Amino acid sequence: MSQLASELKQTKPFASPVQEAVLSIKRTAALLELRLAELLRPYGVTPTQYNVLRILRGAGADGLPRCEVQGRLVAPVADTTRLLDRLEKMGLVSRARNTDDRRVVTSKITPRGLALLDKVAAPLKKFEEDEVGQVSDARLRSLIGILDEVRRLTPCHRG
Repeated sequence: MSQLASELKQTKPFASPVQEAVLSIKRTAALLELRLAELLRPYGVTPTQYNVLRILRGAGADGLPRCEVQGRLVAPVADTTRLLDRLEKMGLVSRARNTDDRRVVTSKITPRGLALLDKVAAPLKKFEEDEVGQVSDARLRSLIGILDEVRRLTPCHRG
């Protein structure tokens, strides 16, 4: 019996290795997301909000329009506008209309948002090391390659 079958208290074998792999990816991602949410809770942000802050930090002083933020999210959400609204109310993000095209609203991380990312950096690094750091670099690189291949073969990522 695999570790996943044991965790799920599954008595029947999986229908196929593909099914077990998909469920294993989903289970692992869900557990990591839950633990990340617990880590970020004291800082007042969710994993998705944290992801937006990192995206905007990476964008630099120019910031990004909503659609670009949405396209870069690790786990896309339907209502990026509301997500940015909440971050703006928290003082972590500022937004301004583009003077050339008033339909475009650019979001930028604020100094308060940058400070929050700085505060979270060390606990997040420890979290990543505790959760995944015990796996060898070679096996991690193999896992990354396999996951890259799965995403490349996923219909929504095909060109």
